[in-house]
Amino acid sequence: MTSNGESREVLQIITSCNNVAPRKREKSSDMGALSREERRRRRRATQKYRTAHATRERIRVEAFNVAFAELRKLLPTLPPDKKLSKIEILRLAICYIAYLNHVLDA
Repeated sequence: MTSNGESREVLQIITSCNNVAPRKREKSSDMGALSREERRRRRRATQKYRTAHATRERIRVEAFNVAFAELRKLLPTLPPDKKLSKIEILRLAICYIAYLNHVLDA
């Protein structure tokens, strides 16, 4: 069995070695520290956050729909008031742009 002095000396040699990286201190649960993810989850669970997020999302979707409506007005279709889905609007816009490029090249 090694003496207390020898174990300290071995410990000093081991910790002074350049190849040994210092350990990161882990958060102890008794300190009440929360991880970043847990703080994020708790913040997102509040009514105030959810209401603000829902409002931002509503504004985003409304702007998205307005942009599609503006694009739809620029595209020729028969009948002109035909209701198109978003994917149909995008596909029609692609075809119309290709047609306009063909007209310019001719």
